[in-house]
Formats: sequence, structure tokens, C-alpha cells
Amino acid sequence: MTQSKHETERKYEPATRGAGGLPDLTGVGPVASVTEAASEKLDAVYHDTEDLRLVATSATLRRRTGGADAGWHLKLPLTGDTREEVRAPLSDEVPRALRELALSRTRGAHLRPVVRIRSTRTVRHLRDAEGRVLAELSLDDVCADSLLPGGGRAEWSELEVELADGTDAGLLDRVEKKLRKKGVVRSDSPSKLARALRDTGSGTGREVPRPDGVVAASPGSYVLGYLREQVGRLVALDPAVRRDLPDAVHQMRVTCRRLRSCLRSYRSVLDRRSTDPVRAELKWLAGELGVARDQEVLRERIGTALDELPDDLVLGPVAARLRVWDVSRGGDALTRTREALDAPRYLLLLDALEGLLREPPLRAKASGKPARTMAAAVLKEYGRLAGRMEHAFALESGPARATALHEARKAAKKVRYAAEVARPALGKPVARLGKRVKKVQKVLGAHQDAVVAQEALRALGVAAHAAGESAFTWGLLHGRERAGAQARQRELPEVWGAASDPALRAPLEH
Repeated sequence: MTQSKHETERKYEPATRGAGGLPDLTGVGPVASVTEAASEKLDAVYHDTEDLRLVATSATLRRRTGGADAGWHLKLPLTGDTREEVRAPLSDEVPRALRELALSRTRGAHLRPVVRIRSTRTVRHLRDAEGRVLAELSLDDVCADSLLPGGGRAEWSELEVELADGTDAGLLDRVEKKLRKKGVVRSDSPSKLARALRDTGSGTGREVPRPDGVVAASPGSYVLGYLREQVGRLVALDPAVRRDLPDAVHQMRVTCRRLRSCLRSYRSVLDRRSTDPVRAELKWLAGELGVARDQEVLRERIGTALDELPDDLVLGPVAARLRVWDVSRGGDALTRTREALDAPRYLLLLDALEGLLREPPLRAKASGKPARTMAAAVLKEYGRLAGRMEHAFALESGPARATALHEARKAAKKVRYAAEVARPALGKPVARLGKRVKKVQKVLGAHQDAVVAQEALRALGVAAHAAGESAFTWGLLHGRERAGAQARQRELPEVWGAASDPALRAPLEH
């Protein structure tokens, strides 16, 4: 069993060693008093792969004794000064739950002890006028011993300021201003482990190196920069998807789409003989994730529509039937997602993505002029979108047109993602085109959601009728979704007209 919490903290180099290195912060912002807490002796053994894959992605895994939170701790980076700490009880081996949450980073490589860090910690609490703890100020005297071949020992002192839950993050800036005046500067190491590895001569982590031969500010550099960002995002989202956190599946699925689209749109930059197999695997993963995501969207959509109905229009055990339907479909979807993330195929995909970044299959245009190469890629995707929109508009309203509009929606996403890659090179013109196309995609997406909801509501109505229940409410919701889909179709010509304005494309065509 695991527990998690967010921690927001900054690390500093104290001006002097010992407790005398803790400055008085009374009067800084809302800090009304500073109280001392008992000192602690902490003993932590950090685990990582032989080539330090966790620390390379700013994650750490440790088994710590001493202090109030003894146990296993997996720390995952979030944003800014905040990290998530996932805790598990003490045990001799790395808990399975934490191994799984680290899997996208380790990719199945064996976890072993790499550093032992022992700290003597002096703690002070920063309190407000009512005595509530706002933050914890800690001074650690640290002794680190490498457990890797050829590593040594290092000793240092470290000052840490960690906010209590609910404290405004602005307090960190105020505290830092005071610390700077006392000669205390920010640490250049993001964690104790990173510093221990560096100072004991054990290495710094298995970062994917920047490949040789990539010209700065070239199509190759822009495309690889985008891919690097999206691969990092895919890896970082994995633990959230495994825990079924809100929106995590959706965000990972979108990341797969972005990666696929980039590899497709910029075939003039990266050789498709290498990238097409990766695109196929990304499509597989997105498909596995899509089952859970589609069910999540339907559940929320139908549930919200049902809640908004007046009581006199809800006939029969509608809420109960919806719950049974969701549980029967949702459980299978979540199981399928987790099985995909545990499959060797998924780990091979992560290996392949790293391989593209490490040794990219660059083509001749990768080192050419970005304005020409990248604009051509965006305009090519736009041409496909325009063709699909024209085809959809030529069809009569009905299932065939709904399918054509769905294909146009997918084409609109490809234009947007191609524009995202090109934005650092092409600036505002491509950003404006992407913004207009996003509006088209939004209308098409609302239409598709209504079409899919109609199918689900019809099935729910048929099942209710077969069970001897009233199908009135399901029919009512079905009618509303049908009307909504028709409204989106009426809205679409104006939105597409704005996105297809030739003036938008003109800067990219010259």
C-alpha cells in the first residue's frame, strides 16, 4: 500500500556549518515565530539502475530509516520547486508498487543500491501569528558513501526550506531573499542523491546525449527538440496513468498523438524507414489507452446530462443502470490500460523512442532552412485537412458525413501538432494558423462526442427496454445529443471559413 504527498522545497548552501548556520527568519512575510524541533538522525540507501536512469530523469528512490517518515520513498518531479513523494512501508526489497511506478524510467533494468546517505538534521519550524507551521527549515550535515564500483565518500552541509501543506508558495521567494542577505545561496544540485553521485565520483545519470551533426536552429534541431519534450512527457505521465489519476490517460494519449504526428509530418527531416515502425507502436499504445479514455468521457458526459434533467423527466432506475454500465465497461478498460503499460512491447517502444533521440535518422533537409522545410510540412497537412473538409461538406447529413467529419477532425489535429513543432522556427504566422485550426477541431470534437454519446444512449435504452424498464429518459438524452450534433454541423462552415482564409497561409507560402 502506498501514500503520496506533494512537497515544495528549495535547497541551499549554508554560510557556515552547524546549527549556527540557520538564520533567524522571524518577521519574513507571515512568519511570526521560529521554534526548534528535535534533531534527527536519518539513514537512507538510494536505489537506481546501474546506469542511473532514475536520477537522469530527476527521480529518486530510497529506503530510509530514522525520522517520522521511515520507509520507501519514490520522488517524482512535477513543476517548479514541487515534487510528488510516493511512500511505502519499510521492507527488505523495493516494493512492487514503487517498481511499477518507476518502470517507464527504468524500463525493466535491475534496481540496486547506489548511494548510502546519513544525515544529522537540525529542524526549525516557521510559524504564523496563530502558531500554525508555515514551513520547515532544516540543516543537514551529510555523509554520503558510494555503493558503486570506484565511488568514494563525500561530506557537506545543506539547508532546506520545505513549505507546509496549504502555505502560499510566495513564502519561498521571501525566505530566499532573506537568506541571500545572510550569504546563503541556492544549491546547484537538485537532490542529495545528485550531489552525492557527483561528489563521490559515481556519475550523474544516463541522460540521452545530444546527437552529433545536428545544426543549431535547423529543421532537425527543432524536430528533435519537440520529440525530446514529448518523450519526456510520456515517461513522466506513466505513474499517473497507473494510479488512474484524473486526466492522466487523456494526456498520455494526446502525447502519443503528438509524437506520431511529428514523425509523420516531418518525414522530410527524419527517415520514415526508421520512424514508421515507431509510429505503428505509438498507434498501438494510443489505442490501448483510448478504451479507458473513451469510457471516461462518455461516463462524465452522460452523467452530467442526467444530473441536469428535472426529476420528473427521470423515469426508472436510470442512475443505477448507468453505474452498472460504467462499472462493467470501465473496469475492463482500466485493466487493459495497465496490461499495456506492463507489456514488454511498451518497454520496447520506450527504448525505440530513446534510440531515435540518441541516433536520429536525419535526412538531407534536416540541416536546411527551417522556414522552407517546416512551412512545407505544415501546409501539406493543411492540404489534407482542406480535402477532407470539402469531402464532408459534399455529403448529405447522416452516418457517412459523421464519419467524414471525424476523419477531418483527425486531420485538424495533425495540422495543429505540425504547427506546434514549427512554431519556434516560424513564429506568429504558424501560431495563428494553428489557433484557427484548433477552433475547427473543437467544433468537430464536440460533434464526434455527440455522435458517440448517441450510440451509447441507444444501447442503454435498448437494455432498459429489454429489462422491462422505461426507456423514456434514455430517448430524451439521445434526442438532445442528436440536436447538439446538428447544431455543431451548422456552426462548422463559419469556423472553417475563418481557418481557410488564404491570408493565414500566405506568410508560409512565400
